[in-house]
Amino acid sequence: MTACVQPGCDGGTLDEDGFCDSCGLEAEAISASAVSTRTAATTSSGTAAWTPSTSTVSTVSTSSSSSRRTSGRTASRGLLGAGLVEVPRVPARDPATAVMANPQVPENKRYCSKCGIKVGRGKDGKPGREEGFCPDCGNHFSFTPKLSAGDLVRDQYEVLGCLAHGGLGWIYLARDHAVADRWVVLKGLLDSGDEDAMAAAMAERGFLAEVEHPSIVPIHNFVNHRHPGAESEVGYIVMEYIGGTSVKDLIKANRLAGDPSACLPPEQAIAYALEMLPALGFLHSTGLLFCDFKPDNMIQTEEQLKLIDLGAVRHADDHKSAIYGTVGYQAPEIGEAWPSVSSDLYTVGRSLAVMSFPFDFQIAYRHSLPTPAEVPLLAEFESYYRFLLRSTAKDPARRFGDAEQMREQLTGVLREVLATKDGQPRPGASKEFTPERLAFGVPGSLGQLPDLTEVAAVLPVPLADSDDSGIAYLATVTTTDPKELVTQLSTAEVEGVEVRLRLARAYLDLGETGSAAKVLDKLLTIIEPDDWRLDWYRGLVALANGLPKDAQQRFTAVYDMLPGEAAPKLAVAVSAAATGDARTAERYYRIVWRTDRSYVSAAFGLARALLATGDRIEAVDVLNSVPHTSSHYLVAQLSAIRARTGTPRPTDLTEPDLVTAGTQLAALKLDAERTAQATRELLEVALSWVRTQPNGTARGVILGHRLVEPDLRVGLESCYRTLARQAGNRTDRIALVDLANAIRPRTWT
Repeated sequence: MTACVQPGCDGGTLDEDGFCDSCGLEAEAISASAVSTRTAATTSSGTAAWTPSTSTVSTVSTSSSSSRRTSGRTASRGLLGAGLVEVPRVPARDPATAVMANPQVPENKRYCSKCGIKVGRGKDGKPGREEGFCPDCGNHFSFTPKLSAGDLVRDQYEVLGCLAHGGLGWIYLARDHAVADRWVVLKGLLDSGDEDAMAAAMAERGFLAEVEHPSIVPIHNFVNHRHPGAESEVGYIVMEYIGGTSVKDLIKANRLAGDPSACLPPEQAIAYALEMLPALGFLHSTGLLFCDFKPDNMIQTEEQLKLIDLGAVRHADDHKSAIYGTVGYQAPEIGEAWPSVSSDLYTVGRSLAVMSFPFDFQIAYRHSLPTPAEVPLLAEFESYYRFLLRSTAKDPARRFGDAEQMREQLTGVLREVLATKDGQPRPGASKEFTPERLAFGVPGSLGQLPDLTEVAAVLPVPLADSDDSGIAYLATVTTTDPKELVTQLSTAEVEGVEVRLRLARAYLDLGETGSAAKVLDKLLTIIEPDDWRLDWYRGLVALANGLPKDAQQRFTAVYDMLPGEAAPKLAVAVSAAATGDARTAERYYRIVWRTDRSYVSAAFGLARALLATGDRIEAVDVLNSVPHTSSHYLVAQLSAIRARTGTPRPTDLTEPDLVTAGTQLAALKLDAERTAQATRELLEVALSWVRTQPNGTARGVILGHRLVEPDLRVGLESCYRTLARQAGNRTDRIALVDLANAIRPRTWT
């Protein structure tokens, strides 16, 4: 036995397949996908079906993958990563150089095609047989290529050699002499005696030849060929040659380049998944399931990514054929239930995890994920972690409903990941929520939390479900008055979910939280159990009732379901702040503001949380980051000045603080009254500070006044008299004149 050399592994040894019996990782370059193994699964009808991995139609060998890494960055963000990510290019490879020099199936990947046990393994220093019979079931096995260079298949396809091998057969490179000598791939059966494998190949010949999508490798033809001396013909699938590198090999190249535990950056892994989800969605829309999505089955050429190896694809209503998949990616219910859209999306989530960080996804975490405490990347990108948790939930009902919904949420997560990495906002329109209706917590003191009733009234609203039975009725409702809405909607004969939710919101607008709660309770009989909107509205009711802890639990549940949305995080933040948990509030406010600067409530909330934890300077920076185009820009600027100078003790201030605040205030274009009021506040703070300093130590100038007591008194006197002239009543005017007289420096006149 050989000792494992992976970092952090203590005492593990490698089995004959090359995997550690302790940490579960591969020997030299931690494999990005499992060594294909066959596992027995039981269908829902109780019949046994083998679930071997399908092969990877790889057009490159691992040994040369490091030389095929990126040749530079993309010139534009158009093809991969939703226009947000620059994915390294993978240069196209000369097909002739992709042919294997010595095509052999490694012994650690030889399994009986019928019963799944290990066959063809060496013993006592002798190599294993490439052909023979399974000692357990007697099935004949053969791991030798059936085609050689120069062979002509169907008088059309000239074979150049082998490209790869896998569970369903050898992959050959050939020229199609009937169509412009184009390069094609021939995929044959590893063992023609395997009836299940033959059935899968025959199925490909039928419906897969009709699958046309720009991100799915096209199948050109299906031909039969009789090898010399063979009793029967062997079927070959003819498909387009993709001259690039599989994502699995890209990961291996990164590891071979230096870091044995390296994976892809999360934004690159996400970019690949975003490119593949429309392809899966296309298959699902035509009633097909892919079943074996994994890094091996994605190949990148230049800026294009394609889904390959359709050997496991099946009709969604096929409850008879053998099920194919790969251990570590396959959904846990397979064996007890048939494959589904949900199980397909599960494989996407697992693939994302495997592409993003190394972990024992075959054994220790076969149906689970490491925690953020174990994987720092998951702690850094919480929304990504929550996305992976929902994608790979053991309960299929908790997963994403379809590929499009999954893509939308993953795009939102990608925006957050990129904003976290470089600090540049990546705003994007939501398909689940309206924009922020009104900013809350903007006016008033930064030390005062916003009124929760106000917050409940202005948080974003879930967008209406266009398929709901009540949409047509709501389109006829023209009033916006809450009382009129309650009257009209309470008597509506339509029982759609949207009508009830709109009624609950009308009650909330009236402050009748008890009535709103009753409407939501009645929804339980008609709403889907996993409909997150019920939690959202119950969170709003809890906020309006002054129960921020209950509200936070509801909004967190929504966050679990919609990890790419800003609204749940904004709601969690304000709820946490109301419970006194400034650290949690700071975390979620920061995520929202860093990603999308249109949520001004998040900027003021983040500033309040930072001030509560003593980080005054960062609070100032946050307020200063409110864009010039925002209607709250001037309020943010004035708040930044107050935050810079509004310390509990004047001794905490510095002269640069005061000078900077004065410079910032002087640059603002305010009306006369606001200018005088802001000037008064700043000069009062400056005067308090000067009185704590030794005489003659301050040298700065603030708003044209030296930082000495007589000059500041003169400035304050002028402010009070200006405010007195602007006062709206005689009492205020007299009070301000008295202040002016009291503050003026003593003179002989």
